Amino acid sequence: MAPRPARTVKPTKPVKSASAPPADDSPFAYTAADLQVLEGLDAVRKRPGMYIGSTDGRGLTHMVFEIVDNAVDEALAGFCTHVELVLHTDGSVSVADDGRGVPVDVNPQTGLTGVELVFTKLHAGGKFGGSGYKVSGGLHGVGASVVNALSSRLDVEILRDGKLHSMSFSRGAAGVFTGDKFRPSQKIVTTTVPKDLRKGFCTGSRRTTGTRVRFWKDAEMFLADATFDVGLIRERLATSSYLVPGLTLSLQVADAEPEVFFSKNGTKDLVASLAASPAHPPIHLVGRGSFTEKVPLLSDDGLRTGEVERDVEVDVALCWTTGFDSLTKSYVNIVATPKGGTHVAGLERALVKVLQDLASQGRTMKASEDPPEKADVLEGLVAVVAVRFPEPQYEGQTKEVLGTAAIAKVVADAVSAGLDAAFAARGGKSLAKGIVEKVVSAARTRRALRAQREVLRRKSALESSALPAKLVDCRSSDLDRTELLIVEGDSAMGTGKSARDAEFQALLPIRGKILNTLRASEQKMLENQECAAIIAALGAGCGRTFDLESVRYGKLILLADADVDGAHIRCLLLSLAWRYMRPLLEAGRIYAAVPPLHRVSITGEEPRYTYSDPELQKLLADAATRKRIVREVQRYKGLGEMDANQLFDTTLDPSRRLLRRMTLDDAAYASETFELLMGDEVAPRRDFIVEASGDFDRSSLDI
Repeated sequence: MAPRPARTVKPTKPVKSASAPPADDSPFAYTAADLQVLEGLDAVRKRPGMYIGSTDGRGLTHMVFEIVDNAVDEALAGFCTHVELVLHTDGSVSVADDGRGVPVDVNPQTGLTGVELVFTKLHAGGKFGGSGYKVSGGLHGVGASVVNALSSRLDVEILRDGKLHSMSFSRGAAGVFTGDKFRPSQKIVTTTVPKDLRKGFCTGSRRTTGTRVRFWKDAEMFLADATFDVGLIRERLATSSYLVPGLTLSLQVADAEPEVFFSKNGTKDLVASLAASPAHPPIHLVGRGSFTEKVPLLSDDGLRTGEVERDVEVDVALCWTTGFDSLTKSYVNIVATPKGGTHVAGLERALVKVLQDLASQGRTMKASEDPPEKADVLEGLVAVVAVRFPEPQYEGQTKEVLGTAAIAKVVADAVSAGLDAAFAARGGKSLAKGIVEKVVSAARTRRALRAQREVLRRKSALESSALPAKLVDCRSSDLDRTELLIVEGDSAMGTGKSARDAEFQALLPIRGKILNTLRASEQKMLENQECAAIIAALGAGCGRTFDLESVRYGKLILLADADVDGAHIRCLLLSLAWRYMRPLLEAGRIYAAVPPLHRVSITGEEPRYTYSDPELQKLLADAATRKRIVREVQRYKGLGEMDANQLFDTTLDPSRRLLRRMTLDDAAYASETFELLMGDEVAPRRDFIVEASGDFDRSSLDI
């Protein structure tokens, strides 16, 4: 059956109406006749960057990877042992394998041969959950067809049933080349296999199947100076040999001798080649797991959604070096994921958990020391994590990030179990001890450097005039203890100054409600005296230059009155933090103090404090039940009404106070809420107030 040529649907003529046609500059001049549909491979040629990343040397090299990955997928399926890649002197590339060979029979669904289907139709292939491949590097079924669409010529030779089947294409159309002339044709040429071709495919083995693809780039689609990156291709073949142990890959550039890539021990050999100064032999961890996901399934009735169980193979190799730099390489079904993903997250989670537990159980770490952090665990680590499972979810066709969420737990469980087994084996205790000592040493070094930086930063800040004059600083420089309390008003400042613990609590007063920073420009914010004082006191900059590591205090506490005005002040301060100091919010280092609303004096008892009207009513009812006399109920309208002892006991004493931590569990929702309540648009805020007013308890108004 002849393939339909790729084409663009011609615009149809608009239906004439009785009225006069609209003017060209009228919005009604835009009709369905202006819409176009790209069919077949035209979409690839129109937007090649969507499929290969770019039209320079990187995109051209990516085309080689697409064909090579198809060959390596045959090895993953257990049907291929040799892959040969040749960069010819005429600029073409050929990739040959001794796999099963592309099917040459007719596909019943489309009426096309398997060769035409694979090389001319997007999203066609054996990698969509059928029986052709259990796992594969290819995912979207576009690799071979994209290469075909961007090639001025592509030849395919398939060895099956002792015969050679061949077909050619030009810019995605099937045909036959006679010299430089191309004639469209749908036929596959079949001949008896020459002995030298069988030998070339099979590399001396007895296999009688295989595929060879040779393509020439389309100069119209690529930049004039686009060339293949031989170094990157060499690295890709070497990596594939590590990820598929036992597979032989060769690279021949022009007439030079071929380079051969082969690995027996897989990822363990890869880590050994990457670790410059290993502290111990590589640790090899393998495991299996499974998860269930809901996916579209191909059936006779089309796509149907259903649940499938995915089996996952996990292959991890680790080695800590004597250096400080870390290196993690990750792969999914032999495809590199340079920007990581869920499999890397699972690896790091397991490493941190296991080593934190070992450090706390042994004698290496003191009881007073904080457990190691992820940066301490990863220092000097060289790791390779490879997972194999069907139909992984990537971010884009270039497959740089794995997005399948369930893989994180599968990898974490496999790594945890593997490390436990490795450390329990013969010689494992000394291995574990050495690794834990290195990790704990890294944690101590980090804390010492951080403390040194804090001392120098605090000294420099105190010696300069950058700190606000109104700031009442504390004596300690221990970031884990220090607090900056922002208080509103001179009266609250006076009480707070007497009530605070000067060792670790610093105070900064502000005058009333600060600037609404979601409405004002950055310049207006910096000109505002109160905003500038807060930023200067924290000492970490603002906006894009904000450095969380430079913050001078461990906690930022908003100390406002327990009324509507106090809530408004907190909202304005949080708006400032959201827009210009967001990492502080994300780190959970901003708190709101919770001062009491009432002070209740009961005969024969210490004064009691309540924080809401229901709590007050419950206390009064309890006193009546116990026949206690309530002498006085004092309602605080502001922090200035408390004396220093009362403020310290209820609000500032770390052992008794109540703090609300401000977090960002959903940054997008928080952003939307801040914009609604504090942004420039008035109409949405008015609508929100009108809609929510019916649910408001008017008895709670403080009037």
